[in-house]
Amino acid sequence: MGEIRVATFNCWGLKYVSKDRHERIAAIANAFSRSDYDIIALQEIWVEADYNQIRDKVCQRLPYTKLFHSGALGAGLAVFTKWPIIATDITPYSLNGEPMDVTGGDWYVGKAAGSVTVFHPTLGEVQIFVTHFHAKGGDDGPEYNRAHRLVNAWEFAKVTRQAAELGLGDFNSIPSSLVMNIIRSYAGLSDSWTVSHPYIPPPTGMITPLDGVEKYGVTADSPLNSYRDSGPSGSVVVRTFQGKRLDYILFRQPSCISDNPDAFKLTCRDSRVIFTDSIPGSTCSYSDHFGVEATLIIIAPNAQEDVISGNTAPKVAEAPWADTPSEMTSGTISEVLGALQTSYRISQGRSRRELTVFALGILLLLGLIIGSAWVPLSWVNPIFVLFTIFIAWLTTTMLYEGFIFGNWERRALRSVLEELDFHKRKLTLDRS
Repeated sequence: MGEIRVATFNCWGLKYVSKDRHERIAAIANAFSRSDYDIIALQEIWVEADYNQIRDKVCQRLPYTKLFHSGALGAGLAVFTKWPIIATDITPYSLNGEPMDVTGGDWYVGKAAGSVTVFHPTLGEVQIFVTHFHAKGGDDGPEYNRAHRLVNAWEFAKVTRQAAELGLGDFNSIPSSLVMNIIRSYAGLSDSWTVSHPYIPPPTGMITPLDGVEKYGVTADSPLNSYRDSGPSGSVVVRTFQGKRLDYILFRQPSCISDNPDAFKLTCRDSRVIFTDSIPGSTCSYSDHFGVEATLIIIAPNAQEDVISGNTAPKVAEAPWADTPSEMTSGTISEVLGALQTSYRISQGRSRRELTVFALGILLLLGLIIGSAWVPLSWVNPIFVLFTIFIAWLTTTMLYEGFIFGNWERRALRSVLEELDFHKRKLTLDRS
């Protein structure tokens, strides 16, 4: 019997935007250099120099590394591992925000599902996925607000369904969300926190921020974090749990189990939130998120030890296996379909408005061209030119948003809608 120590952490490493980035990255690198993890997965590591700094610090223990490249500014994903990497891959998500959402910035980066396959001395080939889902949409309100994240979840579940043994990252979704329901049910991945912690019902009154972290696995928007965004008027979830659990370590049994009933199995012995303290000598947190670590236990065939409780009697049911992927329920599929169909109609309406603005902009530009011959004062010329440039930019942007991006978005939504509709019909036939 052996173990695998795993950690995932969103580093909040946006160049020029993230506060105290140099100080925080140096502290993150130092902390990981003193750790005993076998696998580390990082998100929002946008600057290659930051990745190199962390790599150089952990290379003695974790010599095999991968930084994933995708999109205009990179995927922001990295994996560091103790065992040799024998294959890598990346699956960019088809939907990831809108070009006009500059402050959100998701469209300008290449959010994706990155994977590495490592050769483990006991388990053999083990595939590890790291990801970071679309951020915008929150947790409250109708599901169509999270349509792009639902598409991320479906695409992540598809690529991990048959392959992944580990899925790590910032899913930007709380455990009870439709997004996580898709991943758990369709990909068949178990949540290390749920496996290793007894169920605690949601609090009925105010709890402490420390309880939110220790009992409910809060990793974001905690009052304990110096970069907390939401105040007392935050979402219902934040007020109830003193933050949100958005970061996960998911696992499934090695793929060899389906062929060999006597193969080794995995369970999670313990999991906890990490990087909750301030950087030594500073009042700053390590990131705007906390991290998560988990200790996964490799159980030998016919082992009689209950690795979770430490008892000798076998209690395998306390650590349920996810040997094979399951299927989403008809109700879950219907809920996703409803959200995506609403998003599709919203996209159509938005495109019509944007193309209307494009047509009006063309008419205005023609008027400006004609009117430029009668500009009465020379000092008006610079203002006239700047206004013309702005209208030209707006018109071009509306054409791109309304026609090119709008069609791209609806094609992606339609593709997922057709796939989910097929699965719903298949599920109905299987039950009949």
